Amino acid sequence: MDERVFIGGGAENYATPQHLLLKYGNRHGLIAGATGTGKTVTLQILAERFSAQGVPVILSDVKGDLSGLAASGSAGFKLHDAFTERARTIGFDDYAYRAFPVTFWDLFGQKGHPVRTTVSEMGPLLLARLLELSEAQEGILNIAFRVADEQGLGLLDLKDLQALLVWVGENRADLSLRYGNVATASIGAIQRRLLVLEGQGGDRLFGEPALALDDLFLTDADGFGRINIIAADTLMRSPRLYATFLLWLLSELFETLPEVGDPDKPKLVFFFDEAHLLFDDAPKALVDKVEQVARLIRSKGVGVYFVTQNPSDVPEDILGQLGNRVQHALRAFTAKDQRDLRQAAQNYRGNPAFDIEDAIREVGVGEAVTSMLERKGVPGMAERTLIRPPSSQLGPIDDAARAALLGTSPLAGKYDTPIDRESAFEVLRARAEAAAREAEAAEQAEEESEAVAEREFRAARRYSGSRVSRSTSRARSARSDSVATTFAKSFARQLGTKSGQALVRGVLGGLFKGR
Repeated sequence: MDERVFIGGGAENYATPQHLLLKYGNRHGLIAGATGTGKTVTLQILAERFSAQGVPVILSDVKGDLSGLAASGSAGFKLHDAFTERARTIGFDDYAYRAFPVTFWDLFGQKGHPVRTTVSEMGPLLLARLLELSEAQEGILNIAFRVADEQGLGLLDLKDLQALLVWVGENRADLSLRYGNVATASIGAIQRRLLVLEGQGGDRLFGEPALALDDLFLTDADGFGRINIIAADTLMRSPRLYATFLLWLLSELFETLPEVGDPDKPKLVFFFDEAHLLFDDAPKALVDKVEQVARLIRSKGVGVYFVTQNPSDVPEDILGQLGNRVQHALRAFTAKDQRDLRQAAQNYRGNPAFDIEDAIREVGVGEAVTSMLERKGVPGMAERTLIRPPSSQLGPIDDAARAALLGTSPLAGKYDTPIDRESAFEVLRARAEAAAREAEAAEQAEEESEAVAEREFRAARRYSGSRVSRSTSRARSARSDSVATTFAKSFARQLGTKSGQALVRGVLGGLFKGR
């Protein structure tokens, strides 16, 4: 097996072929460049080549045209002659068209298999990021998760979290003594954010059956890794939901996969398109955790490739970990653009054959300045590279072809029907109903007791012929607590015990597997 992924070659003075060594495919990478310079095609050919080497791939289809990976390119395609000429120029002698095994996913369940997680596995940190909560509101959310964990209350979907927040609000006095101030205004703000999230379709992300990560590591009968394409054209209307969803997926891989050291090839490659959305307005604590995941997930055999318009979109500490780089053209129209261009050029190992800053400015569509890790992980010298043409179809497949592929998918039917099993919402509702019945029974018993006492009092008067005073030591208003008070006391007593198994949260707030 060839231990390399062919990226492209060069013409004229730039004839050095560029390969990404499979051994360093998990050292992460960057695909950058202005709109229309060829980033999507570069992503497509990298996905093809990893798949051909038996490496599963996860990528988001932001523009809706990467579904073409599932279909073979065609000699009748209008760019066929240009592709053939490109292949001849770069010495790509065995260029041929073919389709690749694809699994379609869609958070909304329209263009692929539904993909879901639970509120518990999302965790409070990522959920706070998704809801754009303040520090105080995030604190309330952490209290809610803590109570749910201690009491074994499953937070599966949004109605579970909403019900738990209602209970937290009703019992804020007891909880404040243990966890700190619980303000009703903060709870109300969180509930309003949850309503906004529902309006954006985010409620479809939470529920069961939840995504089984093993389904992202499938291969076909020929040993090709399946390319998992997440439909993101609709999802991109809610950029925060898009970024948080992909970050959750990355954190789940990090928490779940075992250490493998330095494998001969990656176990999985993850492409994060529109990567700037991950870091826009992100708090430093979250950026630090993303950096930690990016640094450590390499040892689990996962390569992460950030796709963005400008390298400056990625924080420096993370950018320094991206060893394989494909830099398409950057346009320098403003002073800031010129500074970004100069900084991008400084991230490459110099080549005496050309000026890197000029090359980044001048490369045409489908051409890039590339640098791949060489033996012993040394950054390769910058090269001006003509990117190889794709073997799969350039552009999207039609709806009928997508439907046919979904029907024959190895996962057909597994995630289609949502499941609503007993969780926090049902448990809290059952407890409230039980408390109401208990209070009602207590009230009836008290009324019966008072009726008996009244009869005994009257009988005593008739028997003694004297005046007997009625005790008024107990006020009728104290016969029974209200439903809410009874429920609060019942649950407050339980806070002293841990009826559920202790749960441990990971670096990004999700629960460790195997709990």
